[in-house]
Amino acid sequence: MLEPGSGRGEFLLNFKELGLDVYGIDISPEAANFENGLDIKICDVENEKFPFPDNTFDIIYTKSFIEHLLSRENFLEEAYRVLKPNDIFLTLTPDWQGNYKIFFDDMTHRTPFINVALEDTYEIFRFKEVNDFKFRQLPIVWKYPLLNYFCSFITPFISVRTKNKFLRWLRKLMLLQ
Repeated sequence: MLEPGSGRGEFLLNFKELGLDVYGIDISPEAANFENGLDIKICDVENEKFPFPDNTFDIIYTKSFIEHLLSRENFLEEAYRVLKPNDIFLTLTPDWQGNYKIFFDDMTHRTPFINVALEDTYEIFRFKEVNDFKFRQLPIVWKYPLLNYFCSFITPFISVRTKNKFLRWLRKLMLLQ
């Protein structure tokens, strides 16, 4: 499994604990220096070739990454190249429709996505069987999906910039591609 934008490697460590062979790439030289036993290579995914041969990975996983790229073309071409045919490319990104009021509060956000735009982006770069859905980053909602209705009902009454983490996660939607 490959995680572009792996940073400190928190997600890679979790996937490694599940038994996956994991690799990361990140633009920051510090990412390769964390003492976590992970293989993280330094690469500018917007401009450089990924340091892996063709058809290397079964899974590419990114969370809160693609919206930070100013130019996605090289990243998607390279992801397609290193991913084995018919394998999995998972992308999690904030849903613009649900987060438009706060999306640019993070000054590093460059490109907002809605489900149609994300789906089109992947199809343009030859990915097949492209599917997406919106979800909340609350495990209790995953366990009890009916709580989504409750979240949707109370969302208009929650301040957009609330400091309460639980309420913020009730409000915030992500796209999974």
